[in-house]
Amino acid sequence: MKPTILVADDEPSILLSLQVLLSKAGFEVRVARDGEEAIQAVEKATPDLILLDAMMPKRDGFDVCQTIRANPLYRDLPIIMLTAKSRDVEREKGMALGATDYITKPFSTRDLVNTVRKHLGSG
Repeated sequence: MKPTILVADDEPSILLSLQVLLSKAGFEVRVARDGEEAIQAVEKATPDLILLDAMMPKRDGFDVCQTIRANPLYRDLPIIMLTAKSRDVEREKGMALGATDYITKPFSTRDLVNTVRKHLGSG
């Protein structure tokens, strides 16, 4: 069975490119277009990993990360934050709220796939 990745991002072009990239890399991909959708998607069917944009409407990625981490069921669920902000303070905030890793946009597609595989234990 393919590992499932939930990609949460409000930018349609990024969602589409990540969907294509990760599908080609052998993953099943589900998408969420805002923070509320991301939380609902996790509750509906827990993915193996989440790629979570920091800046989204309704609830930002930091809030989503904190909400997911508050549930003991998702304690070991890898969450990789995606953000255009490379400032250390943003990274530290994400990590403090429970993010597993952090990728800054724009990112190398190979690096992103390698990071995903690393956290799924398949690379």
